[in-house]
Amino acid sequence: MSPEEAVKFLQDNEIRYILAQFVDIHGVAKTKSVPAGCLMDIVEKGAGFAGFAISGMGMQPQGPDYMARADLATLSLVPWQPGYARVACSGYVNNAPHPYDSRVVLIRQLKRLQEKRWTLNSGLEPEFSLFKRGERGELLPADYSDTLAKPCYDYKGLSRVREFLEQLCESLMTVGFDVYQIDHEDANGQFEINYAYSDALTSADRFTFVRMAAGEIAYDLGLVCSFMPKPFADKPGNGMHFHLSIADEHGRNVFGDDSDPQNLGLSRTAYHFIGGLLHHAKALCAFAAPTVNSYKRLVSGGSNSGATWAPVFIAYGDNNRSAMVRIPYGRLEFRLPDTSANPYLVHAAIIAAGLDGVQREIDPGKACNLNLYQLTGEQCREQGIDKLPENLKEAIDALSDDTVLREALGNEIVDEFIQVKRQEWHEYHRHVSEWESRRYSEMF
Repeated sequence: MSPEEAVKFLQDNEIRYILAQFVDIHGVAKTKSVPAGCLMDIVEKGAGFAGFAISGMGMQPQGPDYMARADLATLSLVPWQPGYARVACSGYVNNAPHPYDSRVVLIRQLKRLQEKRWTLNSGLEPEFSLFKRGERGELLPADYSDTLAKPCYDYKGLSRVREFLEQLCESLMTVGFDVYQIDHEDANGQFEINYAYSDALTSADRFTFVRMAAGEIAYDLGLVCSFMPKPFADKPGNGMHFHLSIADEHGRNVFGDDSDPQNLGLSRTAYHFIGGLLHHAKALCAFAAPTVNSYKRLVSGGSNSGATWAPVFIAYGDNNRSAMVRIPYGRLEFRLPDTSANPYLVHAAIIAAGLDGVQREIDPGKACNLNLYQLTGEQCREQGIDKLPENLKEAIDALSDDTVLREALGNEIVDEFIQVKRQEWHEYHRHVSEWESRRYSEMF
């Protein structure tokens, strides 16, 4: 969108304010409200922020301002806030792209693909939990009757929260999302919305918008829309599967090859890309599962419905939903990320890991089509299949040691991310939980 087209868009839609929006290191949306007449200020100079007030920007109180510069390609309505528009921004400091800004980091990785005349396309499948608060403030399913042991695809569970789902779906379609499915997932009060894939940067911008929309629409209805990875110990968690393919300059699928001897429809490039994802899986976990709570999702048992649908072992397979990478013929489904992830950092890390696999021609081995949930750790080791990290500390340690991801994404943001997440780990271990109180208060 040119500046002239943007001004006309604002006028035609009677926009009074623009949300100049970026994300912090956690992927949490941050904004300033800018009068519509000041559009060109945030395009040319950017909206100014005190960088030290933003999590993970590597800035101090005495430092320069963090300037969020608008990308007019992302200018859209905010349907649940009439009179408002939103534009995604990239961070600049001292007139240069800020290396701690995760959108800047992704753009830098996309340029590596552009050197090969490649475009990474991704389709994200965000899951979320819809709650209301009980008398004591506890989280309960928004629909009190949503109590089935196996509620996946349940009609009643879907129908009885349709007001929220319809408002969310219609808001997204208003701004150009091609929403094609919404379903009740495998936990009580859990849902998934599916919309068409796009290039990686657009996918990351859109997922940020989804979280903004879902949170505010739920709030207006007196509900809580949660993207917490594992709200309840006995139910599946909220994942965000990434469907991945690479298009060449002519739009052809670089990952596709019908002559694949494994009948997965994959090219050698795709297999090497998978090899990179598997090789760097433990470090990727830090970005894809970035919270203490994330690792309570990455388990194979303990769900009332009989499955968690989350990967535990580092493997790929033909339509194998127990593997970290599933192959739905001719593309990849990376099943590791959850909905607490920063989408810019996950995409950037996927590119860095995958390109390392392509450049070094890393062989991922043969596809594993066993139900990995039923195998013991020893049985997996016998087949050469390693486990994903069991907690945030293990994942952060793996990221700290991964020189490929560090060099690709930049020491600045990797070191900052590690520092923030180590602090989160320390705070978690200082916390005394209800489980500890129940177990130990009178044990001795």
